[in-house]
Amino acid sequence: MVGSLSVIGFGLAAIGGGIGVGLIFAAYMTSVARQPESQRVLQPMLFLGFAVVEALAILGFVLALIK
Repeated sequence: MVGSLSVIGFGLAAIGGGIGVGLIFAAYMTSVARQPESQRVLQPMLFLGFAVVEALAILGFVLALIK
């Protein structure tokens, strides 16, 4: 029973990461489409947000494997 619960936890972490990355890139594309000159300011924030969301997804994967 314990193994199956950790797999469910990893699945939820992967879904959350996928949704988060999708929302981040959608917001970036929308904002750059509205104001193309803001691309240089927004791009570092895009990659920082992407890195944080992916780090949380990897953390969920590691925690699922530990227990």
